[in-house]
Amino acid sequence: MNYVSGHEKPFVLSVVLGILVMLAASGMAATDPAAQGRQGVAGLSRQEALRLGEQMYRNGILPSGEPLKALVQGDIPVDGTVFTCVSCHMRGGFGSFEGGVLTTPTTGKYLYQPVFNLRQLSSAEKKTIPRYFQPLNETPPTRPAYTDATLLTALRGGIDPSGRRLNNAMPRYFLDDRNSAILIFYLKSLGAEQAPGVTETTVRFATVLTDDVPPEERDAMMATLENYARGRNLMAENAEVRSKRGFSAEWMDFAYRRKLSIVRWDLKGPPETWRGQLEEYNRKEPVFALLGGMTNGEWRPIHDFSEEHHIPCILPITDLPVISEGDWYTLYFSKGLYQEGEAAAGYLAKSVPFPPEKTVMQVFRDSREGRALAAAFRKTWHDQGRLPPLERVIREGEVFTKESMHRLLEKEKPAILLVWLGDEAVPALEAAASDGCRPEMVYVSAGLMKKNLGRLPENMRDTTYITYPYALHVGGKLLDANQAPGTPPKGKNMPSDRRVSSGTWSLWLVLNDALMMLGTNFYRDNLLDKIDCIRDKTYPYTDYERLSFGPGQRYAAKGCYIVQMTHGPKPELVKKSDWVIH
Repeated sequence: MNYVSGHEKPFVLSVVLGILVMLAASGMAATDPAAQGRQGVAGLSRQEALRLGEQMYRNGILPSGEPLKALVQGDIPVDGTVFTCVSCHMRGGFGSFEGGVLTTPTTGKYLYQPVFNLRQLSSAEKKTIPRYFQPLNETPPTRPAYTDATLLTALRGGIDPSGRRLNNAMPRYFLDDRNSAILIFYLKSLGAEQAPGVTETTVRFATVLTDDVPPEERDAMMATLENYARGRNLMAENAEVRSKRGFSAEWMDFAYRRKLSIVRWDLKGPPETWRGQLEEYNRKEPVFALLGGMTNGEWRPIHDFSEEHHIPCILPITDLPVISEGDWYTLYFSKGLYQEGEAAAGYLAKSVPFPPEKTVMQVFRDSREGRALAAAFRKTWHDQGRLPPLERVIREGEVFTKESMHRLLEKEKPAILLVWLGDEAVPALEAAASDGCRPEMVYVSAGLMKKNLGRLPENMRDTTYITYPYALHVGGKLLDANQAPGTPPKGKNMPSDRRVSSGTWSLWLVLNDALMMLGTNFYRDNLLDKIDCIRDKTYPYTDYERLSFGPGQRYAAKGCYIVQMTHGPKPELVKKSDWVIH
């Protein structure tokens, strides 16, 4: 439900603490919503009632398939598909705070408890509430616990159990009794069951690592995560340290009341066997969420496992994430190599004069990496209204030599050449440099070339453009694993891939913010809701220009630079485009 606040306050303090004040202060729950929820809806199985209620809550669609209808601002008719419950109350049902409007939780445990606002209590009443549960900012007005009848009144007429009129931003829904029962049943299910991997003292996480990643990098990632857990757990034990952080020890007791445990899920063998291994790990040792993780292959088997079991997976390191508009449970750093292909097409289409008679050609190996780059360029190029590019696909087992490149250039004479290759890109560019049919522009991928990027031929640097998905460091120097954020001292699990250190460091920052906002509400959807609400992370705390978060967004770094490389033995990168966003 929506209430107007006098001024905007941080979500973590205004909503989460307000909920806890209510829970701590009320020793009297009018009814048990979990018990009521088990009763179900007449004529429907529990599973079907939850599915239909979820459809109404998340998508604004009635069981009939018709859009839910409502009024906002008193008399403006709207579709429920536009003003969905989830857009304000969030997927987990724990509310939000934006634009001075406090949107309270819609979980059964919250709705069916009374709410107390300290500003409306007498001095004697305030003394009954523990100080560490007292809110620092605005909280919802005092109200009695909802009942099914008063909740229906609020949904239809915008009146809470105390008779107070809710904010006009809260839609007044046209709901018959049957649909109301289904929606209320669903609301009672939100936050009704504690998430797996959570106890009164511990939250258990897992990190998924595949055996195609070098052992030193797997060990380095695990050691970095364990170091974070040790530091956070120390804060749970040391009130003096917590108070030095600028918070009261009592508040920190609350925020850090559970310790973190991080276990390692090693996946061995081919990807088609990973799912069975994940199922067995989860059966033996359920976890609240997956943190980080790394593979040199596609993340899809792990992604699909997370989606099916509703297990959040936060910022794994992979060049090959799943590209999806509707999946929810995996939050990636970026679209990986796919994002670089998008950036190249976007930059070419919008920034480079390009007569239709000029030829564009992609050269890529028939590998997961090559296909990702080529598919992204092809789609984005088509979306810009351009003709399909020519393509030279290097098949498995085929050797692509300098002579191969010479013959290709002589035959096709492309004006724009996209070389989506790794180690093979350097000899291919050397061939292009000496060829009489030298292209006007050549594009390569920093994500695919990795350390080979510094080997670009001197005589091709003026015409070679690089898709570069990271922040441009001071002076445009190439990324150095020894200077990554969160890099351990030399000799101590030092990874060769800087993403192990920088990515895990970024994960720390995101996770710490989210855990502070969770309070005691350790529910999986709520974790992702909180991450959606945290502040963006920028360089120098992350290798990316900006990790930007928002409701439902599952790729945090949404841009890519187009750069060129200077001459000389110590080359630097020079920005040729702004942050190309997709």
